[in-house]
Amino acid sequence: MELTAAEPRRKGLTQLFLDGEAAVKIDTEIFLRSGLKLGDFLDDESLYQLIADSDARRAKEKALYLLEHRNHSKKELTEKIARTAASREAAQAAADRMEEIGLIDDEAFARDYARQLFLRKKYGPRRVRQELALKGIDQELIESLLEEYADEKAETENISALLEKKYPGWQEEEKVRRRAVAALQRWGYSYEQIRRALALETEE
Repeated sequence: MELTAAEPRRKGLTQLFLDGEAAVKIDTEIFLRSGLKLGDFLDDESLYQLIADSDARRAKEKALYLLEHRNHSKKELTEKIARTAASREAAQAAADRMEEIGLIDDEAFARDYARQLFLRKKYGPRRVRQELALKGIDQELIESLLEEYADEKAETENISALLEKKYPGWQEEEKVRRRAVAALQRWGYSYEQIRRALALETEE
């Protein structure tokens, strides 16, 4: 196949034309490194390698870009790269590399994320378990973190804070009370935890 044209495209890509027809878009940096010139011939193996090199570079660049903005779990990083920049295989390889050089650490990520969920968002243990699982965190680590944050007093205080902020009229109106209970269940609290907190609030 003869390289008959190479035209720049958006997002750092170059459109290659082979035998006069649009073929593939590859990373511009990889194209420049390849040293290919118009009129050169590529066999299937060379084209496949060019595409693989392009995919790998774009996956790595996307990984670094994402990690500049915030920490990610390995699963989350892999999925974002595969969804927007590269193949699943290249995304997985990039995530593996980020883990290897210490730019991602699922345990550190999970601890920081659990702290945010419990203390800032004031989620209950059920919701925290769900959110951590969605990030691909190991089940054993999730259970360990839930044990660390298991504190009846803190749970009750969180529920009270949520009630005060979101449903200040819950003690006066039954309709508001029912909405509050439903919301607290969505936030990850069991009915027993909610009942205990409501009872304490009523007593006070």
